[in-house]
Amino acid sequence: MGMERHVKVFRNGRNRAVRIPVEFEFPGDEVIMRKEGDRIILEPVKKTDLLEWLAMIEPWDEDFPDLDERQAPPEDVNL
Repeated sequence: MGMERHVKVFRNGRNRAVRIPVEFEFPGDEVIMRKEGDRIILEPVKKTDLLEWLAMIEPWDEDFPDLDERQAPPEDVNL
């Protein structure tokens, strides 16, 4: 098991809260919280930019429909 430290639980409005000690600090300002039995687990949210996301997705095998075929022909508008 990793590091361990006792911390106090306090009230913050209607919520209960704990302060995260500096030695347990992680990057970012958002976390995913989940409960497993009696444990509460916090994990930092991994933010990905568009290029990282595009690299992770599966290739698209289907053809896109030709949208020009479905459109009405343009009308000449004289202003």
